Amino acid sequence: MSASPHDPRNDTDQDGAAEDFADERGFFAENLGRKPVAPVKKALQPEVPEAHYHGHRERLRTKFRDLGDTALADYELLELLLFRLIPRRDTKPIAKALIERFGSLAAVLGAPTGLLQEIKGVGEAVATDLKLIAAVGHRSLRSAIAGKKVLGSWASVIEYCRAAMAYETKEQFRILFLDKRNQLIADEVQQRGTVDHTPVYPREVVKRALELSATAIILVHNHPSGDPTPSRADIDMTHTIINTAKPLGISVHDHIIIGKDGHASFKGLRLI
Repeated sequence: MSASPHDPRNDTDQDGAAEDFADERGFFAENLGRKPVAPVKKALQPEVPEAHYHGHRERLRTKFRDLGDTALADYELLELLLFRLIPRRDTKPIAKALIERFGSLAAVLGAPTGLLQEIKGVGEAVATDLKLIAAVGHRSLRSAIAGKKVLGSWASVIEYCRAAMAYETKEQFRILFLDKRNQLIADEVQQRGTVDHTPVYPREVVKRALELSATAIILVHNHPSGDPTPSRADIDMTHTIINTAKPLGISVHDHIIIGKDGHASFKGLRLI
């Protein structure tokens, strides 16, 4: 019996076995009138270089961890935050663009979602997350005055009102309702208006105070223009509320106007 012809598929000891077999397949295919089968070659996968911002992210995290937030500029803090929201992009240009557009970190967090999305790289999800972070900040500031004597925590009251209202694009009329110990019972936005006017109804203000058994209130509203200077209409409206509330045993401790440029206290200005 003659020996079986050598089959290169069984030869695993020679480096070129697979290539020889491919050549033989091409030879037999050619004799049979078929198109030769090209040898199969393993495609080389190019190495993907590490994104240039990866090292920067780690350096910024280390700086924050070791030195705290005071070692970082506003745009760097915002950049750290955007790392979590936009994981596969260089967020430094986005953070800088946001600060440049709105002027400050507080203004970025206070900006409406529609305006935030005008910045390249900020989509609906990122804008919503920024507003969520702002809301968490507002709640934490509110908790600092809840259950405490508001008049003894005046700086915290101003800080909370500024965070809640300073960057609103329309006027809001807010009331802080206090009990007989001047502790906060409720904080409610009573009316929302236009860019320069909010309709306020003194009887509704007093009615709500009676419903909550409040003995004192603090009036707060914002000026979207940024200038907290009281207008003649603000002064007249405040005196009307005072005169309506006083016969029912409700005191108006103050009226605060909030603006991006600061705040004004009617009591501090001796307007009440």
